[in-house]
Amino acid sequence: MRFDLITIFPEFFTGPLDHGIVRRARENGLVEIHVQDLREFTKDRHRTVDDRPFGGGEGMVLKPAPLFEAVESLAGHSAGEALKPGGADPKTAIVLLSAAGKLFRQETARRYAQLERIIFICGRYEGVDERVAEHLATDEISIGDFVLSGGELPAMMIVDTVTRLLPGALGNEASSQNESFSGAPHAESELPRGVNSTSQSRVGNHSLLDFPHYTRPAEYRGWAVPEILIGGNHAEVAKWRRAAALEKTRRNRPDLLAGE
Repeated sequence: MRFDLITIFPEFFTGPLDHGIVRRARENGLVEIHVQDLREFTKDRHRTVDDRPFGGGEGMVLKPAPLFEAVESLAGHSAGEALKPGGADPKTAIVLLSAAGKLFRQETARRYAQLERIIFICGRYEGVDERVAEHLATDEISIGDFVLSGGELPAMMIVDTVTRLLPGALGNEASSQNESFSGAPHAESELPRGVNSTSQSRVGNHSLLDFPHYTRPAEYRGWAVPEILIGGNHAEVAKWRRAAALEKTRRNRPDLLAGE
């Protein structure tokens, strides 16, 4: 898997790429990451990447020309040879990070993990010329209903999310299968009593948050680990985890159970 990060702040990625799972995946040859300075595709001596928006308004907008040329260069197209509408090839995604994009979800990460390459366009300032979204990007993605200063943080979050889904990236492959939003069962057992069939279908669709985790010591500052977790009855542990995951979802993310 190759990730390309187009940005006006290439130094931003120096730290995040050098730690944890992403670093190990790079060292083991599972991913290749290239950071591209957008200013290398400007034509003026000031290396200008932005301009005022037509129609007036606050802020500046990233110009289309440097972005198109950067993506086309990374995709291996010669100067002046435009990409076909919709991107380079079926195994490549060109992702524009934008507050106006579709919400990034775990299923998006799973789809991206099947690709060979993702080219990220990190937006800045007031936004990006809309022709980039319409005629260059294959996906316009947001990581949530809030506004950041640029697309670098979202891009790094997606790189991390996708990398951990690649075979061999995690020391224990099961680690990615039992997490919140993973699409895998939280426990291999029947539902706890009191959970109706509607909730059961939602559990089956894996829309629950992860179950609570505990480790040593068994008691800390008067707070004890639930007795059932240290009793050795794996079937009961599985049922407890499923019920606890449902309760935590109701408490923290009731939107995932809307219509229950």
